[in-house]
Amino acid sequence: MRRLILMRHAKSSWADPGQRDHDRPLNKRGRKSAVLIGAWMKANGFLPDVALVSSARRTQETWAGIVSVTRAAPTTYLPELYHAGPEAMLAVLRAAPDVGTVLMLGHQPGVSAFACRLLAEPPGDEGIVNYPTAATAVIGFDVDGWEAVGWKAGRLVDFVIPRALE
Repeated sequence: MRRLILMRHAKSSWADPGQRDHDRPLNKRGRKSAVLIGAWMKANGFLPDVALVSSARRTQETWAGIVSVTRAAPTTYLPELYHAGPEAMLAVLRAAPDVGTVLMLGHQPGVSAFACRLLAEPPGDEGIVNYPTAATAVIGFDVDGWEAVGWKAGRLVDFVIPRALE
């Protein structure tokens, strides 16, 4: 079984109104949330073999917070994940290396739309539809390779938001 860890970046800072969106860092709450999610991933054995991360600063800082409490995985920072929609995210996933677990870290509204389209069953958790900051879904696929993943092919293994871990 293949596993996708699908995550939205943690809470970002709006302290500098002139800052480009792509360059916004995490705020204090966001840094804490990234570490909480990393600890949850480690405790539950949801550790990626590879990470595909949007090139935005806030996604990179979210991944750094996770790695600070788990372990590093080969990471690719992808401009195409910055505000990507479901079709673009599926293309990135289908091109992923031949590993068991991929982490994809992106942005709303693409992350929730992608998750909902991947799941064979409608999500029972309203959080997946809203996908708050640092929300993380683990989705399983019974496929031989990532190139075979399609819509409605995934099974929700777990879903968590940082508030539930505090």
